Amino acid sequence: MKIAILPNMTRADAPQTSLRVCAKLDELGAVYLISEQYRAYFSQTSAQFLADGAVLEACDLLLTVGGDGSIIHAAKQAASRGKPVLGINAGCLAFMAGLESNELQLLERLIQGGYAIDRRLMLRAAVLRGEELLSEGYCVNDAVVSLAAERRIVELDVTLDGQFLNRYKGDGLIAATPTGSTAYSLSAGGPVVDPQLESILLTPICAHSLFSRSLLFKSEARLCVSSPAGKELLLSRDGETPDAVSSGCRVVIEKADRTADFIRIKSDHFIHVLDHKLAQWQDRF
Repeated sequence: MKIAILPNMTRADAPQTSLRVCAKLDELGAVYLISEQYRAYFSQTSAQFLADGAVLEACDLLLTVGGDGSIIHAAKQAASRGKPVLGINAGCLAFMAGLESNELQLLERLIQGGYAIDRRLMLRAAVLRGEELLSEGYCVNDAVVSLAAERRIVELDVTLDGQFLNRYKGDGLIAATPTGSTAYSLSAGGPVVDPQLESILLTPICAHSLFSRSLLFKSEARLCVSSPAGKELLLSRDGETPDAVSSGCRVVIEKADRTADFIRIKSDHFIHVLDHKLAQWQDRF
């Protein structure tokens, strides 16, 4: 087994946590790969150093050290190659982390094969003008459509499988996976969805209506979002730099042709993890 270690070196605790991960893997006799750009920092470890792309191609699984953003980014890289990912928390809360930094002894289970794979639904979010594909990308958490100009109420038309669904007025719309139901959608008032379910959750952002609530659709649903007034919109995938959606274009959101495969070493139920993480967050204030 070859393990790729992807540390987010911008996180304050990530460099030291990554060194502790290396020390544990050395103790277990594991083979692990790290990007050549980090050679100086990890020179005293037994890491094999390769170019970024080569690391991802040569490994059997990815181990990322950071917060939720780092884990999501790694999961998308892993999904495009059909490989699983394990997140180790070196951030604040990291809902998606499989291990905390004080649980590195459990890496022994990883080496011994004592883990399960949780396959999570992903979304494909594309911008089209007619039938012309202008851009596309994949989401582990959510795709968000909002107004490109100054903050004001935007009207958005949504169709479901080619049939008109609703005209929403507000700050925008979130199309979330069950995994992403505990992220932006939850903050916007959406429900928590068991990540083992395959579904697409549509949640309005600050809807200017008494009756706009989240809607849950089957995973095979195809949602199209457009501006009836021809306003320029923005499409953001997992909080990354947004794509422009010009007048006359539409956003198409549907189930992706790949899954995000997360390594699960512990047996905690997701609702207990969520409760624990949210309690941690509340204790900070």
